[in-house]
Amino acid sequence: MSHDHQHHHPHDHDRGETASRVLWLATALTLAYAGVEAGVGWWAGSLALVADAGHMVNDAAALALAAAAAWLSRRPPSIRHSYGFGRAEFLAALINSLALLALVLWLAVSAIRRLQDPQPVIGEAVSLAAAVGLALNLVVAWLLGRGEGNLNTRAALLHVLGDVLGSVAALLSGVVIAFTGWTPVDPLLSLGIGALIVVSSLRLLGEALHGLMEGAPFTLAPETVGQALATVPGVASVHDLHIWSVGPERIMLTAHLVVRDVRQWEAVLEGCHALLVERFAIQHATLQPEPMTRTVRWLAAPAHSRAPKTSH
Repeated sequence: MSHDHQHHHPHDHDRGETASRVLWLATALTLAYAGVEAGVGWWAGSLALVADAGHMVNDAAALALAAAAAWLSRRPPSIRHSYGFGRAEFLAALINSLALLALVLWLAVSAIRRLQDPQPVIGEAVSLAAAVGLALNLVVAWLLGRGEGNLNTRAALLHVLGDVLGSVAALLSGVVIAFTGWTPVDPLLSLGIGALIVVSSLRLLGEALHGLMEGAPFTLAPETVGQALATVPGVASVHDLHIWSVGPERIMLTAHLVVRDVRQWEAVLEGCHALLVERFAIQHATLQPEPMTRTVRWLAAPAHSRAPKTSH
């Protein structure tokens, strides 16, 4: 005996469409100016500006992934893909993070060569391009910061705020070179921008691998969820609990519940689903009841009668 439970909210659909439009606009603005910055940086001889352009490409990829997730969340499941297409974001994030790490490796090698053999840099052009990039990043951050947004939008906002720091570094490089002529500041700051890319890329890589390996969301502790389910009236214990994501905001759960009276299963089931939605935002759960006569390994018990984690 099992039960699948899933909610659909029209207002979430509308909010997803709005978030998707904002994210695609932010992606287009960021990616377009990344190309401008890269071209100016190459012409002016500024590795820091090229690195900042790479960081903006990182942000554009993050924004595009968030926009794709907002679009994919509205795609209905198919017969062949009964869970939908949310897992595609994890795959795209994996490819994106590996490409960005390759970019950082190139930046590091180029920066070391520049330190050993300094090249002329047009500081004024670097300063102007970085200043415009900083202004654009602030506009994109403002667009993303409007309203509450979803988890993907807030994650994208963090990426853009990180790129603001990269633009400040490139601007600082241009100003220092324009006023002092000290060109080593350019490769040094490019290494700093590369470090920013590494931090965000490794985090993205970890999340992508975790999602593809069907790991439990980092925001949820399976033990806590199991203990909470065990407190629902009528539940004696919980075992075979599994939590995973088929997309950043689509959490799935399956569990076996040992119930004190199988005849009360409908009421127990309703209480469990209400708890999962209210406390953990899990809207899709498959729960299987088992009678008290079954021998199981207890995962958790109610707080007022907690039992050791041994066989019952």
